[in-house]
Amino acid sequence: MTIQEKIQNAKTYLGIEFGSTRIKAVLIDDTFAPIASGSHEWQNRYENGVWTYSLDDITTGLQHCYAALTEDIRQKFGVTPTTYGAMGISGMMHGYMAFDKDDNLLVPFRTWRNTITEQAASELSELLCFNIPQRWSIAHLYQAILNGEEHVRHIAHINTLAGYIHYRLTGKRQVGIGEASGIFPVDRTDYNADYIKKVDEVLFAKGFSVKLTEVLPSVLNAGAKEAFLTADGAKLLDPTGTLQPGVPLCPPEGDAGTGMTATDSVLPRTGNVSAGTSIFAMLVLDKPLKGYYPEIDVVTTPCGAPVAMVHCNNCSSELDAWVKIFGEFAQLSGHPIAKPALYDMLYYHALTGDPDCGNTVVYNFLSGEPVAGAENGRPMYFRTPDGKFNLANLFRAEIYSTMAALKLGMDILFEKEQVSVEKITGHGGLFKTKGVAQQFLADGLGCAVSVMKTAGEGGAWGMALLAAYTVCGGGKSLSEFLDSEVFVGMESTTLQPEKNGAEGFAGFMENYKRGLAAQYAAAK
Repeated sequence: MTIQEKIQNAKTYLGIEFGSTRIKAVLIDDTFAPIASGSHEWQNRYENGVWTYSLDDITTGLQHCYAALTEDIRQKFGVTPTTYGAMGISGMMHGYMAFDKDDNLLVPFRTWRNTITEQAASELSELLCFNIPQRWSIAHLYQAILNGEEHVRHIAHINTLAGYIHYRLTGKRQVGIGEASGIFPVDRTDYNADYIKKVDEVLFAKGFSVKLTEVLPSVLNAGAKEAFLTADGAKLLDPTGTLQPGVPLCPPEGDAGTGMTATDSVLPRTGNVSAGTSIFAMLVLDKPLKGYYPEIDVVTTPCGAPVAMVHCNNCSSELDAWVKIFGEFAQLSGHPIAKPALYDMLYYHALTGDPDCGNTVVYNFLSGEPVAGAENGRPMYFRTPDGKFNLANLFRAEIYSTMAALKLGMDILFEKEQVSVEKITGHGGLFKTKGVAQQFLADGLGCAVSVMKTAGEGGAWGMALLAAYTVCGGGKSLSEFLDSEVFVGMESTTLQPEKNGAEGFAGFMENYKRGLAAQYAAAK
């Protein structure tokens, strides 16, 4: 069967992921390889003290992304899809979208990037003896209650970005278990019932009488086939009317779950690092953690297995800003450089820098960074008077900074908790330039890091795989499906830590930790 025939006969599977700066759609066929894609660039806005996207941003972004996908399909294969074998929606995890009984959004969407729920997160963590990070949905809800915000009395439902879009497409308020684990703590199949009872009692005492089981979206595991594209949903996604209703939608997942899927990291003792606007590491646990830590989330895979996650709000945005500066300089010189070539040039030049960056330190905090104890963000750098300040060291420090806060959290897992990991796989935009960020991460973490040839496809491909699993799983577990159907013979490269690089990264981290006090002072 040709690819054109597969498109016409619903032998394709669509994943759409809402990242922080880009919405991406990836279409795969029954070999599970990408055959077409589309994307739409967007940016969050800082309005009235809140990082947010508007509902119009979300709707138009979804439609533009889908239109770009269908145009790519037409250009390559000469057909326009009217249906798919299955599809799925992913997005930035956590955050807070509160709706009344008529589905009106009560306050602007509060994204994961906000660090405005410190009191709520602290009180809930102490109540449950379980870390509730500031970005989790339950922390946002409780903080709004503590603040006495007027909208609270009108709340009928809250949701995440992926859960909201899934609801618009299907009429079902449901999320995958991995996405749910960033809303409220879960067990392997649902929200933790003991924790629900404890938090309900606290919320009731504060005047919030609606039960959490009524407010939160329901929970499904990977492979569930309980939602289908409605006529209204089809029209929302494709205003041209070409797309027909009836397509199965798999449970919506967060970017953590799609990252684990896209890197075949869903079994115990496997892990992945996803690096883009934010950076997070996921290690699938083979035993529970002994303690709980503000720096460590405990979430799940798309099939409910416990995962230790170190999530850092800031990764590549500050680095991207510096690349843009160098691009402007090249333009002024009369010798403009294409963006991909500019990234490669600067990344590869960073490899020639000193392993400790010549005592140059960068903080990439555009927003607060709880893992590093930074309540607010202030990008900054410092260097010692006798340090070696040059372009290679500056840009090496920029790349180190994308993973420095992550290193702080990973040290807790490796050193305090003795978590074991057999493989870590990197994916996301930071790894597009071959062998640079991958080597620095291996040096920093002290373990081998692999990158697959699909590293740049990211979470949208992982979401497409979860959609395919819904109809092609054949009774296999998700890990069995991925191992036997998707990743057999997948090309990858693995880099080991290098002694000089590891020692240099350790030296950078000592300077990084010493300078944090200045970061805190600058952000006041």
